[in-house]
Amino acid sequence: MDLVAALPHPLPTDWQAALTALVVVVSLGMLLFVQRAPDMVMIGGVVLLMAAGVLTPDEALQGMSNEGMLTVAALFVVAAAVERTGALAVIVDRALGRPTSLASAQLRTMIAPGILSAFMNNTPVVALMVPAIRDWARKHRLSVSKLLMPMNDAVVLGGLCTLIGTSTNVVVSGLVADKTGRELGMFDITWLGVPLFAVGLVYLVTASNHLLRDRRPAMSQSDDPRQYSLEMLVEPGSPLAGRTIEAAGLRHLDGLFLMEIDRGGHVIAAVAPTERLVAGDRLVFVGVIDSVVELQKIRGLRPATDQVFKLDDPRSERKLVEAVVSNTCPLVGRTIREGQFRSTYGAVVIAVARNGERLQMKIGDIALQPGDTLLLEAGPAFRERQRSSRHFYLVSEVSDSTTPRHDRAWIALTVLAAMVLAATLDLVPMVAAAMVAAGTVVATRCISSSEARRSIEWESLLLIAASFGLARALEKTGLAASIAESTIATAGNDPRLVLAAIYLVAMLATELMSNNAAAVLTFPIAWQTAADLGVSPMPFIMSITVAASCGFATPMGYQTNLMVYGPGGYKFSDYMRFGGPLNLIVMAITIALAPLIWPFRP
Repeated sequence: MDLVAALPHPLPTDWQAALTALVVVVSLGMLLFVQRAPDMVMIGGVVLLMAAGVLTPDEALQGMSNEGMLTVAALFVVAAAVERTGALAVIVDRALGRPTSLASAQLRTMIAPGILSAFMNNTPVVALMVPAIRDWARKHRLSVSKLLMPMNDAVVLGGLCTLIGTSTNVVVSGLVADKTGRELGMFDITWLGVPLFAVGLVYLVTASNHLLRDRRPAMSQSDDPRQYSLEMLVEPGSPLAGRTIEAAGLRHLDGLFLMEIDRGGHVIAAVAPTERLVAGDRLVFVGVIDSVVELQKIRGLRPATDQVFKLDDPRSERKLVEAVVSNTCPLVGRTIREGQFRSTYGAVVIAVARNGERLQMKIGDIALQPGDTLLLEAGPAFRERQRSSRHFYLVSEVSDSTTPRHDRAWIALTVLAAMVLAATLDLVPMVAAAMVAAGTVVATRCISSSEARRSIEWESLLLIAASFGLARALEKTGLAASIAESTIATAGNDPRLVLAAIYLVAMLATELMSNNAAAVLTFPIAWQTAADLGVSPMPFIMSITVAASCGFATPMGYQTNLMVYGPGGYKFSDYMRFGGPLNLIVMAITIALAPLIWPFRP
């Protein structure tokens, strides 16, 4: 039997294939060793191939209109809307709870999303979990780089547990139906997917300590020398009323200390974690700016000053602004209340920082001094008005400080549930469901159009689009088929060795191409090889289904890999170091189990 002769593509011998191979190798080398921006490296490779005539402009730019890229862009907006309305915080607090260790935190962020991904598309699961885990990690002083990649890999493995877990499973099922007239069953792959998911969890937890680096900045938020004094009020009807300080999540706030509670004029100092909150409690905190911002987002708490309700701008459009009082400020020496700060500047003082002191008085009673740093709640025009004012030395907007739109949380959650349900039941394609959902959350003002644009990770999208161009070049020049032929030809006639070779081809293809393209490329090779060997094609089909989905060693290996790239602060080498061994583990288990579950000769 001549396996090479049975394969459909001729060996590439022209200069176009050689140039494509050179561009791919140089691009990967730059990503691994030079640490260039991945999107710019990939786009540069595609532009070079287009200029050389290997790709037409349409082929080079086809990724820009690819459904996967458009789906990811829309999902960024939907996830941002869920976060913006505060709905995400409610879900995370209830679902993830309080971890006791890093391993505990990793399991909490892997098991539930992994199981969920078995019954819905992986992409929305990751899109929703990324901002949730990022905020949760900051709250519990955990490294987000230790959580996001393990979560993503668990979601990918979970998607292997049912037919609808990932689009690759569905694509392969359609290819099987074309050959046999019968699609794969809903739980056919479950026998292989569940062991892979279980073993994968063990690897992800044990290896992350050694193979994943902590990408947190050298200076943490708790190193900030500015200590703000802040008063927050437990609102009437607040979900925090009746809960203990511990249960409300107000005890272990990074960089923030609950100094006392003022309850109807009675001051409770040295607040115990078992103390129950009551509506109307005034909570006095001392802490750094990032923690103060997070405190503002907790549902049921608001600044104790009623002045915030007297500003003209809607609260959902205001931001926190830091302003340093100058020695020429007319309010120096006067209290904030006496100086009528809100009326004078159109902003409300939320907190005050003064040389690291703990100011033992209410905000309105603080007499301003030169050098005081004020944390203000202000409308969009405040910073522009006061940028060059002599009343303040410095005016700067605090990033990510917009007050959540809690009143629209139910809308965001309803839209999210409808999107997931519509895509899961195949009522509409995933791209249509995601784009309709994104449009709906903007139209219902769960998120503004400017916030929607800022929520999109453009670097990830450009990287996805460019990867489609390189994948097209690999296919068009025959380079991908050549690699497949050469690899399989070395395996001889042993079905298990051939199975390993085909898996390796699919795995390498998915690291450089889209997962679906890798499955489509290797399916006819696997089918023909099984026929030539006179064995059942099922172990080969199931193996390429797994291999095409499990591309953990590069950011391009799976589209969700790219979704955690920026938020996790990862480098290209992190994927190789952490995902490479996982690739080999999944490969070994699949090659061992697939022939046992689906024998070569029934």
